[in-house]
Amino acid sequence: MDLDAYVAAHRATWERLDRLSRQRMLSGAEADEILDSYQRVATHLSVIRSSAPDASLVAYLSALLARARSRAAGTRAGTWSDVGRFFARSFPAALYRMRWWWLSVMAASFAAAVVMAWWLIEHPRIENSLMSQAQIEQLVQTDFESYYTEYAATSFAARVWTNNFWLAALCIGFGVFCLPVIYMLYQNMLNLAIIGSIMIRHGRGDLFFGLITPHGLLEMTCLFVAAGVGLRLFWAWVAPGARTRVQALGEEGRAAIGVALGLVVLLLICGLIEAFVTPSGLPTWMRIAIGVIAWLGFLAYVFTLGRWAHNAGEAGDLSEAERGAAVPTVG
Repeated sequence: MDLDAYVAAHRATWERLDRLSRQRMLSGAEADEILDSYQRVATHLSVIRSSAPDASLVAYLSALLARARSRAAGTRAGTWSDVGRFFARSFPAALYRMRWWWLSVMAASFAAAVVMAWWLIEHPRIENSLMSQAQIEQLVQTDFESYYTEYAATSFAARVWTNNFWLAALCIGFGVFCLPVIYMLYQNMLNLAIIGSIMIRHGRGDLFFGLITPHGLLEMTCLFVAAGVGLRLFWAWVAPGARTRVQALGEEGRAAIGVALGLVVLLLICGLIEAFVTPSGLPTWMRIAIGVIAWLGFLAYVFTLGRWAHNAGEAGDLSEAERGAAVPTVG
């Protein structure tokens, strides 16, 4: 076959398909034309591949057909409605589906923190091996309270937000290995128990709970969610069920990415509370009430909206993407 002659004979068809595939709006006739041209060019590509394969020409026609196929089939442009659908369906459904994982992590972690704090309070000599007396006095009298006012509120919120999300991302990312997640949880609960026991033993328990409760309830819950999702990834690898391990990890990994993006917003709320509510001049009861309301709002979000979305997905009323905490895109 004379390749040059073949190209010259069909170049106009290829160029026309190229223009149609790049055109923003198509009329009814043009939509029919792009389908007809697509079939013609696909035939041309087949002939060239079998008779006179030219790498650059094959690559050009393959790219042209891919673009035309996408244009003819229609691409789903990301919109703000996708974001709304994510937070109204996909994200809460994923949280509800994994609820026993993060609720178990939450219960075990809080229990461990209480036991460690009680043991430290009952054995006061331990705190002297952790810090000097001067460091303890400084923590109790100034450092713990001044931590929340050390930076400007806006920069402090950003700092807290990024640090917390980094920790949550590590819990999810290393979840497949299991032990790193358990270690990170242990370190966080141990630090909480140490500081809490010191503050309580020195008569500053009211200050400790008054400052840590407003943001801590939701913030720690987000950490437990991330840890639960991470451990779910580990279990998907250990016990994939009827799926292969690759399939199980792939499915749970996609859901984990969606949950991680949802946690970005939740941790932003935590950061704003910690920066603007925790150190504010509001009465302690009001600051705690704000934190409790935010936490209860999250639980209501999961166990009402999340349960509905999850059950709708089980019944087939949601798409596959919505069942797996699909990642929203905005265009």
